[in-house]
Amino acid sequence: MEIIDKKIDGGKAFDWGKTSSDYAKYRDIYPQEFYDKIISRNLCIDEQAVLDLGTGTGVIPRNMYQYGAKWIGIDISENQIEQAKLLSQGMDIEYYAKSAENIDFQDNSFDVITACQCFWYFEHEKIMPTLHKLLKEDGRILVLYMAWLPYEDKIAGESEKLVLKYSPNWSGAGETMHPIFIPECYNEKFELVYHDEYKLNVHFTRDSWNGRMKACRGVGASLTESEIASWEKEHMELLENIAPEEFDILHYAAIAELKKR
Repeated sequence: MEIIDKKIDGGKAFDWGKTSSDYAKYRDIYPQEFYDKIISRNLCIDEQAVLDLGTGTGVIPRNMYQYGAKWIGIDISENQIEQAKLLSQGMDIEYYAKSAENIDFQDNSFDVITACQCFWYFEHEKIMPTLHKLLKEDGRILVLYMAWLPYEDKIAGESEKLVLKYSPNWSGAGETMHPIFIPECYNEKFELVYHDEYKLNVHFTRDSWNGRMKACRGVGASLTESEIASWEKEHMELLENIAPEEFDILHYAAIAELKKR
């Protein structure tokens, strides 16, 4: 499903469904430390009912399934949901192709609602009251994020410059470490009870880093097939010149926990 938002990439259209196969292969990259932060908050564990918004290929439900929560994942892209179902075979996880703005689950259904790498895409004035109704008493919204640090990591910085060559208005560039922004409308029905931001290294090969970058919004989700092929050729040549066969990329991760009032 093609999305156009003037606040994202200067209004350039993107479609995560175009890059679902690369997304499934290359974007399941969160280190154990990322999941340990969630577990340390006693969330997404022990038969808690959890709804994962913008689930993509089901990365969060699949990796946290072992901790005992009952997961449902939704995503606006049917292709992403198809990949999530394939990758979750043998796990009791439900997936539905629907947007966060069109949730129709019963009130008081969930202990936790998660949103990883997707919170800024939502119409918050519309979904905030719905999320409040869906959560049980004392329920939580957990917003999660991880990004490379282009000004502190040379390989990440050079790769990002190449994305900008092909997608000059890509708004995913130039990340620095900061707390997750929570829109003001949430103050009406939620309280921010915890947040944390921390640096971490993520290990890649040249191939897997190329795949990770290709599966970003500025490349695989928005460029034409010929543009993607041209970008990938340049990127692999770049990596051969500046990166060893295996390397770490410096990232930061962030977590924000909102409690239902």
